[in-house]
Amino acid sequence: MRTPNPTVLVVGATGRFAGLVVPQLIRRNANVRALIRDSADAEKARKLGASEVAIGDLRNRQSLESAVDGVDGVFHIGPAFALDEAAMGVAMVEAAARAGVQKFVFSSVIQPTNTTLKNHASKVPVEDALYSTNMEYTILHPANFMQNISAAWPSVVEHGVFSEPFLKTAKLARVDYRDVAEVAAIALTEERLSYATLDLCADGMHSREDIVSMMADELGHPITAGEPTFDEWAANTRLPYDDHQMQLLAKVHGHYTKYGLGGNSLALRAALGREPRSLPSFIRELAQQHVTSRSQ
Repeated sequence: MRTPNPTVLVVGATGRFAGLVVPQLIRRNANVRALIRDSADAEKARKLGASEVAIGDLRNRQSLESAVDGVDGVFHIGPAFALDEAAMGVAMVEAAARAGVQKFVFSSVIQPTNTTLKNHASKVPVEDALYSTNMEYTILHPANFMQNISAAWPSVVEHGVFSEPFLKTAKLARVDYRDVAEVAAIALTEERLSYATLDLCADGMHSREDIVSMMADELGHPITAGEPTFDEWAANTRLPYDDHQMQLLAKVHGHYTKYGLGGNSLALRAALGREPRSLPSFIRELAQQHVTSRSQ
């Protein structure tokens, strides 16, 4: 039975990706309780639309029990490449189940059973924990996020090069996380995605050579597909990761070089009830934003 105006706890609600889920829930008349670690982020959470704020830590089970008290649903996405990501996810599942939460949506990863990639495999215990609860779970398996291209866009415009640390001919499935956020919100406010496990990908698999061709079409000048070593790329991106996290990320990119990343858009199209956002349209949007910012 659908709960009218459900209250949903959004883990990491002020983050780059969970933050996209908040407005989608508001559109569907849900009340959002933002789970944040730092009270300094409370105002940001409220600006996104959260009506409640819970201060907590995924490593502190008592704080999770307080955070889930009285909520109807939980959206969970784990901290990227964290050494104890699995334990934190399982703790969130267990706290929600003990509190009698009705719905739980887990933003996992495509190919979580790829045990050669530890950050993928770390999602499996969380998924497994959901199967041993009475909650209506929905498990999302998104492909590589298109938003990763957004982070590189200023450099693309300035230097005319789009670089990633794997083979430029490797073809990857990608997804706009705004579509993932919409699926999450549907799952938390409707019944039709309950107990579904969904691979979420946009149409097609594209190489970096394909992507720079799209960029060139939108920007009106050539863009080169850079192929730096992982260390060269990491030095330029300055990601906020420790050595262990960087090693895990390097393995992901090494896997892309050897095998690419497969994906199919069928499930995302069915879940949304429309065509997914495409990679060409995402790049067009980036280019249009660049033109707009220059004219202001």
